[in-house]
Amino acid sequence: MDTLFIRDFRADAWIGLYAWEKLAPQTLSLELTVGLDTHAAGASDDLGDTIDYGAVIERIRADLKDRHFKLLEALAEHVAHVVLHDFGAGWVKVSVAKLAHLRGVGQVGVTIARNRDAAGPLDTAPAAPR
Repeated sequence: MDTLFIRDFRADAWIGLYAWEKLAPQTLSLELTVGLDTHAAGASDDLGDTIDYGAVIERIRADLKDRHFKLLEALAEHVAHVVLHDFGAGWVKVSVAKLAHLRGVGQVGVTIARNRDAAGPLDTAPAAPR
């Protein structure tokens, strides 16, 4: 399986539990690694044969502008669902971080990996010996 990646993606989001976090959106850093088969796109050189990362970025930004999440985990699950079900990825790994949220800490965040077929976490356990 091939991968498409989006790194150093900054987006503003309504995120947080505390009253002060609900006063203004926070800038988040996102990284996505998307599993897909790129053979057709490589042969055709046609955007229609792959996932349009520009469309993914626009969709995520639009969703984050209009929704409020209490937890980074919930926001990451939403992003994973969009990439898997609306853009047809086979699997996705999503990292989301708050920037300079705590004094003396550059980033705090979460990383999740999800598989469309299993509708749950990606199995990252090593294969059992045969």
